[in-house]
Amino acid sequence: MIGEVAERWFERVEIDEQITLLYELHANVLLRSNLWHVRGQDRSLFIDAGLGVSSLREAHPDLFERDPLLVLTHSHYDHVGGAHEFEERWIHEIEAPFLMQPEFATLDGQDFPAETRRQMAEMGMPVEGALIDALPHKGYDIRSYRVVPAPATRTLRDGDLVHLGDRCFRVLHLPGHSPGSIGLWEKETGILFSGDAVYDGVLIDDLPGSDIGAYITTMQRLRELPVSVVHGGHDSSFGCERMISIVDRYLASRSERRTGTD
Repeated sequence: MIGEVAERWFERVEIDEQITLLYELHANVLLRSNLWHVRGQDRSLFIDAGLGVSSLREAHPDLFERDPLLVLTHSHYDHVGGAHEFEERWIHEIEAPFLMQPEFATLDGQDFPAETRRQMAEMGMPVEGALIDALPHKGYDIRSYRVVPAPATRTLRDGDLVHLGDRCFRVLHLPGHSPGSIGLWEKETGILFSGDAVYDGVLIDDLPGSDIGAYITTMQRLRELPVSVVHGGHDSSFGCERMISIVDRYLASRSERRTGTD
């Protein structure tokens, strides 16, 4: 039973003068996604919006002073729950319908199928019981949790550009984890915001809508990308050498799985 109210919901880390990381301190590791804020000359950018359990705008009003654009890397609820707090919401065209009619979302691990709970436990991410360990405010009921519909204001495709004035990011369509997963790539700096396509943790490719074949193609594409740093949708950031290691490990594991079933 959760009883304590959190002193603060979001942890905030200034990566450099322009990039800020936020994450939800009290969310289960499975749902503790990274929210990235990038300050541009003409406007600012948020990449993903967390669970929406607690108001991001109220917690960090200074990051909303310039009416930031929100780009969503995909439509899973740990990334889009706070999307309704933004005026502009961009997402890949394949996943836009899920912002208007959100799919499965829960803060109670018992709502996951038994097989999913078993798999998560094997990966070191148990989802039994409550998926938050504190309350955002007094009287909050985890059973009341819903993702607020927040229709896309623009849909994206591979190759589209996101301009901030002094910075420009190219949209990379990186399917596999989900059909419309994207990353944002800044060629000039080598920075990649990768969403859940690649991060330094257990990569998940067996959710509804996941596609291992597409994921393999995505990984092969990422392996050739001259990144300097990857800011993922979960866990810590890393460099090019680590990305190649993660990619190669994934490709090898899926090759072994396919060989084992032949």
